[in-house]
Amino acid sequence: MIDGIINIFKEKGPTSHDVVARLRRIFKMKRIGHTGTLDPDATGVLPVCLGNATKLCELMTDKTKEYRAVMILGITTDTQDISGKITKNCIRLPELSKEDIIKNIMYFKGEYMQIPPMYSAIKVGGRKLVDLARQGIEIKREPRKVEIFDIEVEDIITEAEGIKLNRTPEKSPAGAYDIPFPRIIIKVCCSKGTYIRTLCHDIGERLGTGACMESLVRIRSGEFRIEDSISLGRLEELVKEELLREEKLISERPEYLKHVIMPIEHYFKKLDILKVKKGYERYIENGNKLSLINTCIERKPYDGEFFRVYDINGSFKAVYKYIENDNQFIVYKNF
Repeated sequence: MIDGIINIFKEKGPTSHDVVARLRRIFKMKRIGHTGTLDPDATGVLPVCLGNATKLCELMTDKTKEYRAVMILGITTDTQDISGKITKNCIRLPELSKEDIIKNIMYFKGEYMQIPPMYSAIKVGGRKLVDLARQGIEIKREPRKVEIFDIEVEDIITEAEGIKLNRTPEKSPAGAYDIPFPRIIIKVCCSKGTYIRTLCHDIGERLGTGACMESLVRIRSGEFRIEDSISLGRLEELVKEELLREEKLISERPEYLKHVIMPIEHYFKKLDILKVKKGYERYIENGNKLSLINTCIERKPYDGEFFRVYDINGSFKAVYKYIENDNQFIVYKNF
């Protein structure tokens, strides 16, 4: 079994679950999980954990995310993105200067209460909101606190340069039109649980124009960046090339993909190292507490400090936390 993390570039179309399913076929192993859902139409960084690294999935989901989104002013849809049915269109947009647009967008920097969209996987009463939405049912959703750490307006495409939407009365309850709509390209750094299409929708409401999201790319998730990601197709090619050359299963040769698969310990590279003394390896295996006596450390740890823990052979085994009152290290994650 392979243990580690792969920075996958998710292409448009498949769900995050589809990506995991394909990786299970590629590596011929079941223990694989992703670290934060991307909508089918969204692209970009999707860190995926293999083997024992799946213990990190929940931890990695909490990390800061960074996105680049294109929003269209003047159009509101039921899904809050371009794939949905138009619920309102603003053919005559109000006079807005670029300064007005930027000022109103910057209003959302910091914490704000965001109402989750109906077209989402959030469960209410045991049922997904998206399933209810597809049945034409809309229910009240409680707003949730999210945080926009940073938001940058990268480009404003004026009405004359904007896109044209062609709709027919049969496809759009708002009617048919063929006019240019302005677009805004924003880069957003945000907390877990933030819906960028809802942010676009909320920006449109504040501007008085309405807005929906046209496209979304996740350019960073924690320390994983889009420039370092690998597509499923390329990964599959690497695996097939190795199988053809060596005639061995990848599960028997995990070292081949070390340049693609990040070792679990690398995720904790900023933590100092703590080694156990010979004869105490079983303490780590059983998740027992460690003391200053049975470990090798040259300084006094501070309360709440985390450490990468290695056995006498230099193999990464766990992450421990020091508790000053007990003068002991307790297990945080055992791998």
